[in-house]
Order: sequence, then C-alpha cells, then structure tokens
Amino acid sequence: MVSGRPELILASSSPRRLALLNQIGIDPDHLIPAHVDETPERAELPRRLAQRLAHAKATEVRKKARQAGVGGDAIVLAADTVVAVGRRILPKAETMDEAASCLRLLSGRSHRVFTGLCVLSKSGQVRERLVDTRIRFKRLSNKEIEAYLASGEWNGKAGGYAIQGIAGSFVVKMSGSYNAVVGLPLLETVGLLLAEGYPVHFNWLNPANLSGV
Repeated sequence: MVSGRPELILASSSPRRLALLNQIGIDPDHLIPAHVDETPERAELPRRLAQRLAHAKATEVRKKARQAGVGGDAIVLAADTVVAVGRRILPKAETMDEAASCLRLLSGRSHRVFTGLCVLSKSGQVRERLVDTRIRFKRLSNKEIEAYLASGEWNGKAGGYAIQGIAGSFVVKMSGSYNAVVGLPLLETVGLLLAEGYPVHFNWLNPANLSGV
C-alpha cells in the first residue's frame, strides 16, 4: 500500500472487472458487491439506465462500507453495462429462453452497449462517465445459437452474450471500447481515478507489484 494513498473499493463481485483493474496495475483494497434493483424505469433510455445504476451501486456500497466500518473514507468505483437495440433494453439473461431471444434479436444487426461509470470520493463528490460502444453481429444460424446456448456462457450476461468469450466470434464490427463491453472502460476509469488523486501510475513504476506480470 502506498503511504497516504486513499483506499479503493470496487463496487462489484465481477471477476472480469477485477481482472481489468489488475491489468492496469490496480488492486482494490475492498470488493463489495452492490445489490440494486436493475429494473428500467418507465420509458427510461438505455444510456440513462446505465448511468443511474452505476450511481446507485456506488451509493449503496458507500453506505454498506461505512455501516461495516470498512473503507469508510475510501474512493468507490462502480460500473454498469446495458445492451440495447434502439430504445429497447435487453435483459441480463437468466434463462435460456431469455438468452435465445436476445441472440435472435442481435443476429445480423447492430446494437449498442452503454457502460456507466461512477466514482465517489470520500467527501461525497461524484464523478461520472458514460461510454457508448457500437457492435454489429454476423447473422447467426440456428445451429450457432443452439451451440452457444448449450455453452452456458450467456448466463447473467447483459444481452445474453459475453464478448470476451465464444461470442467474440460473432462480432463483424465494433466502434468504441472493447473493455467497456467486457465491463470496465479502462481509459475513462483511469481518468476518473486520477481526478480523485488516486496514484494509478504507482505500480507502473514498480513492475514487480503488477498483477499477472
């Protein structure tokens, strides 16, 4: 730990988000998952939902940390990813039928992935960003959809797919941030943390401390 540096809480239990932070030399002091109602509000736009949920996660985790006496003065980092076709928000698929419906909708067409970021300082200051990535899938055959469903990779994933896995082979074109689609846009994350005075570059100067190196 860097003497005097603020602690960092990642408001997530996602191994993907943790791995992305580790990739840039950041090892959060605490991992505290957020449990918020992710139901869209009436007529809510996808970009608004991603921003709202990221903020809600950060706020909830700040409260949970202080109640538990853990990292009460830490910086909190939260993110949420929403997949949409036009104004239609796709679910985080929990059943095979949901995943199949998502894949058939995405087949052969473009969609957007909105990733909201929220950083709360120990003083309560809010810093937010929204990253918009556009993706086009190839036309998927019934055999491909059935095989993907059998893989189970879709379970709990926004839009019913995980781009960092098998579904990466469905992508014809992407415009935006790959890392944002996985779960955490690194460029914007670094910018927000630096704005809060978090020493993002410390481990870059000490390669032995980098995770996975």
